[in-house]
Amino acid sequence: MSNIDPVPGYQAYNQPPGPDRSARSQAAARRMALTVSAIADIAAGLLGLWILLFLLDANQANVFVEFVRGTADWLAWWSQDIFTMDTEGLRVVLNYGLPAVMYLLIGHGIAARLNRA
Repeated sequence: MSNIDPVPGYQAYNQPPGPDRSARSQAAARRMALTVSAIADIAAGLLGLWILLFLLDANQANVFVEFVRGTADWLAWWSQDIFTMDTEGLRVVLNYGLPAVMYLLIGHGIAARLNRA
């Protein structure tokens, strides 16, 4: 039994020299999908962190809490006051949770589409 196929990564004898374009484009698509997925995860994580900090009544004067709140406000600008509840905690959960879920669904959907390409 003999195997004449080259080790993965090496050029076979009967192939013309040069990189395989489809493998390179597949790797680029995977890197792009990973980047899109990571950005969506970070955005949803920051929104979830703000919800948690709010529900745990974190010190609003703290620099870290201010940063997380400002970032969450920036990420959720389009969903502010969609839900107007009397309970402040429920309002924050819904108004910041909706964009977190949307970022995850859209980001991972785009990443899955890129991986299939």
